[in-house]
Amino acid sequence: MDTIDSTLVDWSRAQFALTAMYHWIFVPLTLGLGVVMAIMETLYVRTGREFWKQTARFWMKLFGINFAMGVATGIILEFEFGTNWSNYSWFVGDIFGAPLAIEGIVAFFMESTFIAVMYFGWNKVSKGAHLASTWLTIIGATLSAWWILVANAWMQYPVGMEFNPDTVRNEMVDFAAVALSPVAVVKFCHTVTSSWVLGAAFVVGMSCWYLLRGRHTDFAKASIRVACWFGLVAALLTAHTGHQSGRDIARLQPMKLAAAEGLYEGGNNQGLVMAAALRPGVDWAAPTSEERFLFNIELPGALSFLATHEWDGYVPGIRNILEGGYPLPDGSTALSAEEKMQRGRTAIAALATYRQTKDAAEKQAALETLRANFACFGYGYLSTPADLVPPVPLTFYSFRIMVMVGGFYLALFAGMLVLGKWICRWKLALLAVVLSTPLAWMASQAGWVVAEVGRQPWAIQGLLPNVAAISRLDVGAVQTTFFIFLGLFTLLLVAEVSIMVRAIATGPELKD
Repeated sequence: MDTIDSTLVDWSRAQFALTAMYHWIFVPLTLGLGVVMAIMETLYVRTGREFWKQTARFWMKLFGINFAMGVATGIILEFEFGTNWSNYSWFVGDIFGAPLAIEGIVAFFMESTFIAVMYFGWNKVSKGAHLASTWLTIIGATLSAWWILVANAWMQYPVGMEFNPDTVRNEMVDFAAVALSPVAVVKFCHTVTSSWVLGAAFVVGMSCWYLLRGRHTDFAKASIRVACWFGLVAALLTAHTGHQSGRDIARLQPMKLAAAEGLYEGGNNQGLVMAAALRPGVDWAAPTSEERFLFNIELPGALSFLATHEWDGYVPGIRNILEGGYPLPDGSTALSAEEKMQRGRTAIAALATYRQTKDAAEKQAALETLRANFACFGYGYLSTPADLVPPVPLTFYSFRIMVMVGGFYLALFAGMLVLGKWICRWKLALLAVVLSTPLAWMASQAGWVVAEVGRQPWAIQGLLPNVAAISRLDVGAVQTTFFIFLGLFTLLLVAEVSIMVRAIATGPELKD
């Protein structure tokens, strides 16, 4: 097994993370704002009021600016699988490429087709046809997200495949298992509903800015009502799907859950951390008597209930996962990290023997050994058990940001609906709502940090670690392109924000 420079792995991960995080600035606003504008146009068709048409067109303008920027960063993101992660693309390209191809051929074609009618079809097609084009545009965008999230969910929970030792590739054998994986369904629902929250938060924040300036007050109040009702429903759905996602993580990625909770020593009746601060400098992969929290306030038994739906359920911690020996839900006993690594090396050695030997009996024996140990194949590329521990502080705090901001918006939407008349007259409250708008992006980005950083070191959970997935590139080349992308994406972001600010400053074109 070739030795890979850890610096190359780190820079390759950093470049992909940079691209993904910039891309995700645009995507959730597209998904959320698209539904808001479609609801407003629906109100126009149902009531016949020109006011709702003008309101929908204003938010549609902002949707279009954001949509264009999202496409640009998304294309670069997909190319990086071939440039920076060629071993990954070779190993699972037959599976991972299918949903990406469907996304490009079907979903993106659908949204790019109907978006033309949506923008240029006013007064050229009937009200019903134009409304249909608007809804089909956002449905197409949502379907694009579906196929992207199917691909990502497969990386978290690889199913529907068989390994072909002759080609050293994983091949899809059950498309339905990949496309309709329960992990994919929950991930899609949670991601999309949280994007709806972001879209609603954006509309509320910008509308409060108009109220603060004393401009377009009827437009702003109407937009707030629509966005708050939509956002409240979305926030409740996000909380529900988040709970379902937590159960999937507890079952399939226990290390991610342990990192998100700062749980080193697991057990029964585990509490959920409500407020805490981690002690800096702690080695979370090493046993130590040192206290790992500066302070910690827990809700007794809540983590066990989240993970198992039993208040006394067993939840493994980082040490338990590394050492193994604890009972699994299927009645078996968890292997230690060392045992998995040994089985992984056995599988890798058996694959090498299978491909090199000419003796039929030896070839068959190697194939049987490979199949018996393939579940631990990826562990064979790891150097030490400590490699299995993700960055705990980053995962821990990102999880708390995501949850706290989600709770904030649930309270904000409900409060605006109940106390809206009072809040809209209090300038300090309006200013607070406007200034809180970036929190929605912080929560959205934090959710992806938990999902992706929390599953390290895996490119594909349990199957392929990052160290075996990257392209053999010169570190300097990756560093150079990292800073090129950083500059390019920053320019795109500045351009979008500038155009959006100008459009918001101009305001809607409201006519009597």
